[in-house]
Amino acid sequence: MTAEQFVPSDGDLAALAKAAAHCEGCELYRDATQTVFGHGNEHARYVLVGEQPGDQEDKRGLPFVGPAGALLDRALAEAGIDPAETYVTNAVKHFRWKSAPDRGKRRIHEKPGTTHINACRPWLLAELSRLRPKVIVLLGATAGQSLFGSGFRVGKSRGVPVDWQPPEGSGPGAKAVATVHPSAVLRAPDRDTAYAGLLADLRTCAELAGRLD
Repeated sequence: MTAEQFVPSDGDLAALAKAAAHCEGCELYRDATQTVFGHGNEHARYVLVGEQPGDQEDKRGLPFVGPAGALLDRALAEAGIDPAETYVTNAVKHFRWKSAPDRGKRRIHEKPGTTHINACRPWLLAELSRLRPKVIVLLGATAGQSLFGSGFRVGKSRGVPVDWQPPEGSGPGAKAVATVHPSAVLRAPDRDTAYAGLLADLRTCAELAGRLD
């Protein structure tokens, strides 16, 4: 089962978001508070794709509004990328989590599986077909696997612009650049070095977008 049957064949981003609120393309909708769809400029030069909503995103209904989002905003500003020219979304639109009996009511992030990535891919493709960005920023392995398949590895591809071609008939291609997810920076033993790597990759994206103008 995938989200394909829930994705409207036409309509703008607002129509997609409205339809996504009722998606039951995989089992994750059962335990999530709500669908967390993409948000930002419908004429964005950059589309930033993360993994899935976190606890705060699930509660608020917006992507990248937690600690990882704050770090990403800082890095974008330092890289010279105007937030007004971005659209942020996730490869998977529902929060996958597990409870931890020794941590009270806290919900613990659980990485989405291949079935979840595949099930939700139609939503991401639909977003990209409406947006038609110049640069797609892949924040982590899940984002890369959503567009390039299960064999994608950030370590082999990060910081290097590659061509991405959508399925036939769904719009023009774009340049994609992979980097680490901001949450990986927050978890890194050497956060300064990890942040510097993220920043360098985002600067590559900014330079690439300038060349594509």
